[in-house]
Amino acid sequence: MVIADTNMAAAAGAIMAAILTQLIYKKVDLTMVLNGALAGLVSCTAGPDLGMMVAFIEGIVGGALVVFAVPMFDKMKIDDPVGALSVHLVAGIWGTLAVGIFNPDVTIMAQVKGIVVIGAFVFISSFIVWKILDLIVGLRVSEEVEVQGLDIHETGLEAYPEFKRA
Repeated sequence: MVIADTNMAAAAGAIMAAILTQLIYKKVDLTMVLNGALAGLVSCTAGPDLGMMVAFIEGIVGGALVVFAVPMFDKMKIDDPVGALSVHLVAGIWGTLAVGIFNPDVTIMAQVKGIVVIGAFVFISSFIVWKILDLIVGLRVSEEVEVQGLDIHETGLEAYPEFKRA
């Protein structure tokens, strides 16, 4: 049942993302469809045993959320080129809340507390690790390397030579 439910959520998320991108942008955006499938999977992860209909609803909502979250993070100028925040953070929160909505043995408040505690833990521990890395090795390359492109300095090749300025 868990395998079937998880696949249902992924399919529902992909289809919802395809429908929404067609309606909003007048074309189906393949990257958004793939993120919709991932959002469906993430949405179902907290409660993969709640049944096929719940998985379908979780996937539909997860797929829709990712379509709206990706441009929202872009407008907020948060650098997330593959939509990882939209898929994992937004759909993950939705999936956690969905357990409280669809499972009578769990309260929404318990799920909200879990989201807040896990969010605080991840933020604090990540901040500490990234701060230590920044102090020890640094997190940014020089401005010269940034302008020339990291691909040249890392591999000796240009990743996108067709975009080179003349």
